[in-house]
Amino acid sequence: MLLKSAGFILLICTLFGCEAAQVERHDVRKFPEGFQFGTSTASYQIEGSWNVDGKAENIWDHMTHNNPCVIADCSNGDVACDSYNQYKRDVEMMRELGIDFYRFSLSWPRILPTSFPDYISEPGSQYYSNLIDELLKYNIEPVVTLYHWDLPQKLQEMGGWTNPHIVDWFADYARVAFTLYGDRVKHWITINEPREVCYQGYGANTKAPALNIKGVADYMCVKNLLLAHAKAYHIFDQEFRPKLNGSIFIALSAQFYEPETEKEIVAAKEANQFEWGIYAHPIFSDTGDYPPIVKEKVAAKSAEQGFFRSRLPEFTPEEVDYVKGTSDYFGLNHYTTFLVYRNESVAGMYDVPSMYDDLGNVHYQPSEWEYGAASVNMRVVPWGFYKLLALIREDFNNPPVFITENGYATFTGLDDTSTRISYLRQYLSALLDAIDEGSDVRAYSLWSLMDNFEWMFGYNSRFGLYEVNFSDPARPRTPRKSAFMYKQMLRTRALDWHYEPDTTVMTIDEGH
Repeated sequence: MLLKSAGFILLICTLFGCEAAQVERHDVRKFPEGFQFGTSTASYQIEGSWNVDGKAENIWDHMTHNNPCVIADCSNGDVACDSYNQYKRDVEMMRELGIDFYRFSLSWPRILPTSFPDYISEPGSQYYSNLIDELLKYNIEPVVTLYHWDLPQKLQEMGGWTNPHIVDWFADYARVAFTLYGDRVKHWITINEPREVCYQGYGANTKAPALNIKGVADYMCVKNLLLAHAKAYHIFDQEFRPKLNGSIFIALSAQFYEPETEKEIVAAKEANQFEWGIYAHPIFSDTGDYPPIVKEKVAAKSAEQGFFRSRLPEFTPEEVDYVKGTSDYFGLNHYTTFLVYRNESVAGMYDVPSMYDDLGNVHYQPSEWEYGAASVNMRVVPWGFYKLLALIREDFNNPPVFITENGYATFTGLDDTSTRISYLRQYLSALLDAIDEGSDVRAYSLWSLMDNFEWMFGYNSRFGLYEVNFSDPARPRTPRKSAFMYKQMLRTRALDWHYEPDTTVMTIDEGH
């Protein structure tokens, strides 16, 4: 593993400061007028009731039931937080925090058990209607994600996101959701984290459906997913926005890739393009289409490997125009930063073909960077958040940004002062730095409202403001110290580095 030069470390400290400097400089910082705060969850991670009221099997049901110990603790989402039955308690927690909005996702196979609009489940669709009404009753804005990874298993058996027909399948599902809830839901997210859907689910085996067909299936997924997103956007824009108003956008996961030394600037730029630019550039750039360097490198590697055409399916000119501009916000999920280098040792390091072989880089996190025991690969690098927001501002004409996820994992325990609270203060301060520099960040949604099924980590990794006792059938929720910190920040609309909350009682926030 290569090490950064002392000069480069000094450069980073000079540009971005360190935690001690931030504490001294940012005792209390106000958020802009109108800035919105919320929390996020996802259907499979919290709802449970996996086969109740006619709900069909999704790809996570299928994977965890057929290969349980693919999950770190051999668990699944069959019960999870039991939010299908306890949504009123969930809303009560939101009232306690005083959040402005709640970002949650719909379960496609719960609403459409056949996967198609020929049959809409009355109890399944009513669950979300009840949740939305409960939120609005207390002036909490619903922000609804259509797809947060729980694809109907039936559609996966027909190719899932590698089948171009999924563009129409997803569009039909989106139209049903807009019709059912559009009178009350003004803000929609089409798809959560395309990189994780395509690379981890199709190119690798670290998310369902775990196909592990690198450099082929993941790229097929990229094109179909972007076209599906665009079609849902156009349906909303043309058929629903004129009468319902509101917004619709996509949520991209983007970690930041920093050059290890000044010699690695090109390598780091290409890492950002391959990891998340492949999804952002077609939507947010002036020209549309994939980043040119991605197209060039995949085409060159494909030809070298004997393929008759690039493994990255091309967009037609009409498709480029169809996808371009199809997001009202730059939805951003961000957690950490990596250093990047490229040298002769990279040759032969990756499977051929694969996205990482096409890219030809190595990324890593130095051992001295702070990390939490529950998430060793999610180190605390707030200056990376600042630089990412600056890059989005510069590359895409300063789009309005909606932070759809940001958070920190711990184990069990209610005192998270030195972990989650420390992380949030550093990252929110970096966000305010970016706003001060001109980034148009409008909203922030913390991951997560409560502990949940954290995908391949199961219940070992805890992201919640509220701790959930998964050994108790009642699934009680208890606020962590960070919940009190978040509540105070929302009440004052200010980040106070020295605030020490009274954790004796969590009361309902006035106005909610």
